[in-house]
Amino acid sequence: MAITDKIYLKNHRQIVSQLDTSIPKGAFKGATMEVLYSGDGLTKLDDATRDRLLDFATDFLDCEDPDDLYTGYPERQFIRYLLELRAQGLGPDAIVDVMTDDYMLYAYPGDVLSFLDQAVRRLEAVESLAAVEGDQEMERRAAETRRALSKG
Repeated sequence: MAITDKIYLKNHRQIVSQLDTSIPKGAFKGATMEVLYSGDGLTKLDDATRDRLLDFATDFLDCEDPDDLYTGYPERQFIRYLLELRAQGLGPDAIVDVMTDDYMLYAYPGDVLSFLDQAVRRLEAVESLAAVEGDQEMERRAAETRRALSKG
């Protein structure tokens, strides 16, 4: 299961009540993204909630081609966001706090830790494969990225 399947709207019940429509709790579920992307229902939300959800829509759902919304673009953008937070030295608890402050999203710190651990393991594999293939540039880049994610 991808990390984006474990990212939830904080205050989901309150949001559903204000929107007066049912949407899944998962931030990256199709119906949730459709409501956030269209922006029509967001006018019903209180200012603080609307601002954060609009920030989420702008940062992760604003693709050049609207069809990309359902091809993994938002998930890739969000994964990049998580990895950047980790590269800044934040641990799983702090990453959850930041995503909650930034976008009113929630995840369990253990799920974030598992995601980060998997990312490091994949980078180790990329590094090893690049060494076998003699691709020193890719080996160097994978090693640097792995070290950035492992620090802290």
